[in-house]
Amino acid sequence: MIEPKEVYMHRAIELSQHAGLTENSGGAFGAVIVKDGEIIGEGYNQVIKKNDPTWHAEIEAIRSACNKTGSPHLEGAILYTSSEPCPMCYAAACWAHVQHIFFAAHVEDAKKYGNFEDIDLYREIRKDPKGRLIKSTEFLREPAVEIWKQFAAMSNHVHY
Repeated sequence: MIEPKEVYMHRAIELSQHAGLTENSGGAFGAVIVKDGEIIGEGYNQVIKKNDPTWHAEIEAIRSACNKTGSPHLEGAILYTSSEPCPMCYAAACWAHVQHIFFAAHVEDAKKYGNFEDIDLYREIRKDPKGRLIKSTEFLREPAVEIWKQFAAMSNHVHY
């Protein structure tokens, strides 16, 4: 008997095949979000097709699931992804409050077979902002903080 989590992972892998081999829309990445035994979101890499560097499978699956549930939070949801999430996708899963991530291929596999630079990104985000490939410098902090202070004072401000 096939376990449900195997069915969900096979769907993510099927989506990765569609992205990488059928559409050639980006890398071979696919993802599904499951909650209470139902797929509530799915996606595949469309970076090349959409000319959007953020159009990763996990991001599309999270957007789809959040749209379906009407919430930016996916408490109790599980992400099944054909490859270990990049830093952006992992962070998005954290923001969405995903409960668990199952991944198939490793970042090393994506590097070896697709020349994807996720490993380099993990190293880059650990650096001091001043020493990163894209330099990050604080600028005009006070006016920006003033807006945050006004936001904090609002009785109806949205917090997520």
